[in-house]
Amino acid sequence: MQGIGRQRLRGGKEWSSQTHHRHHGVGLLKGGPNQQRFSLSLTQLWFKCSSLFPGPFHHPPASSQESTGPCDLAGRAQYLAACKAYGVVPISYFLHHMHDSELTLMHRGLGPQGARALASALMTNTSITKLNLSDNWLNEEGAAAIAGMLKENCFITDLDLSDNKVGAKGAKPLCAALKVNTSVRRLRISGSELGTQAAKDIAEALMVNTKVELLDLSHNLLDEEAGEKLGPALAENIGIKELNLSWNHLRGSGAVIFTQGLGANTYLKVLDLSYNGFCDQGAAAMGEALKVNNVLEELNISNNRISQPGALQFSGGLRENRTLRILWMGRNPMRSEGCLNILRAIQLNPDSGLEVLDFSNIHLNRDFDDLACSLKESFPRLHIKHGSPSL
Repeated sequence: MQGIGRQRLRGGKEWSSQTHHRHHGVGLLKGGPNQQRFSLSLTQLWFKCSSLFPGPFHHPPASSQESTGPCDLAGRAQYLAACKAYGVVPISYFLHHMHDSELTLMHRGLGPQGARALASALMTNTSITKLNLSDNWLNEEGAAAIAGMLKENCFITDLDLSDNKVGAKGAKPLCAALKVNTSVRRLRISGSELGTQAAKDIAEALMVNTKVELLDLSHNLLDEEAGEKLGPALAENIGIKELNLSWNHLRGSGAVIFTQGLGANTYLKVLDLSYNGFCDQGAAAMGEALKVNNVLEELNISNNRISQPGALQFSGGLRENRTLRILWMGRNPMRSEGCLNILRAIQLNPDSGLEVLDFSNIHLNRDFDDLACSLKESFPRLHIKHGSPSL
């Protein structure tokens, strides 16, 4: 309200912006013997002022090409109308950057209504290709609004919906949108409380969608049953190149079935399974998958309760695999003997492509150090990381 001063209203009345009530949505209309007092919410005040003074309250166009007419490709007019309809205050940052290729609206507290207003504008926006809406409490209703937008928008290629309490009900429309959307290449839904119920919808979407190349499902309470559903989908998927399933509860039969899907997959290059519960059973299954998978380049199975017997069974895959370049196995209770089994397997595979091997936070003995040093001669590109001084 600052900088407006006294301006003439209809009927000769005058608006005073100097009243001490101006920050509380309260003002005085002067003109005539009686003064009219009114009290408005911040949202109502914004729309009242924008209708009385279009100039100061409607943000100037971000570029000379912006329009509110039939060719409003950024969706400005649609957004302002939607904000009024849903009773939310327009985000000035969005109005100023709706012509940018990248839009970051993290921690804005959009909520479901704000998401609906934003989605209505993004349906026609042709500029934004990278959108970050993480940590906005979208909930299932907001997720549904974004899903509806994805069915219409064919320009967004990178989308981050992490930490939004989407839940299984919100994941359902998002997965349905992925079945028809052909533009999104990178999708992050980390920390969204998806749970087991969402795994079925995610799996069905992965069987159909061939465009998403990066998928982040970390921190989502995905358990043994979820692994059983995602494994077959991974086997059939022909698009994803990078998958993050860290900090979930994949274990038991779910871990085994999932790794069987990895063995059949021919596209995935980076897989993060750290902080799950694969244990020795899952490690053995992963070893078998590495024998037949000839595409995976980076694997993270840190902190998965893999002990020395599991490391021994896993090492069988390293004797035959030629494509894996980076392997993270830190924080597993395999001890020095388990790590030695891994090194011996690499030593027996002259075609091994390993360049980085991580054993962080595992106590290692002198035998390990000696073998690691001798490997330097046969595998000069191999860098071994562990709790001891770097070799």
